[in-house]
Amino acid sequence: MEYQPVDHGTTDGDAVGTIVGQWRARLPDLDASPLLILGRIHRLATLCDPLLRPPFAAANLAPGDFDVLAALRRVPPHALSNGDLARATLVTPGAMTKRIDRLTATGLVTRDRAPEDARGRVVMLTADGERLVDRLMAAHMANEAAILSALDSEESQQLAGLLGKLLASVEASG
Repeated sequence: MEYQPVDHGTTDGDAVGTIVGQWRARLPDLDASPLLILGRIHRLATLCDPLLRPPFAAANLAPGDFDVLAALRRVPPHALSNGDLARATLVTPGAMTKRIDRLTATGLVTRDRAPEDARGRVVMLTADGERLVDRLMAAHMANEAAILSALDSEESQQLAGLLGKLLASVEASG
């Protein structure tokens, strides 16, 4: 078999559109159109992560640490159990324990006995943690707004609604 250069012409103006176009050329009976949505969601997540991470890295937060701090900040009195934090941030309790250990060592959270269960633990945001979340949240929202600036307000609302509908469906089936 002889090498032939790949046609990198885009079908829909992006890398995923190119991939779908290539599949259509090779397997015309295959409906590769789901990639136009799910492939783009995956690609966006991959590309956006390094754009969103710098403020957290500058604050010496490991990936996922801000999620813990933000989850605590969102719910008064800024205290949750390990299990509630794991559910709020969509990670396993074991991963949550590691994050809480890191954040406790930096003084951003404390871990105390639960008042209703001496065996349980409650994680609480410290005053330093609260100040940090508030500062980082402003930077984070500015970064997210910059990423979404290619969409007008109506497009943003429409996309948010459609993604919410898709997410609810996938969550309900899983």
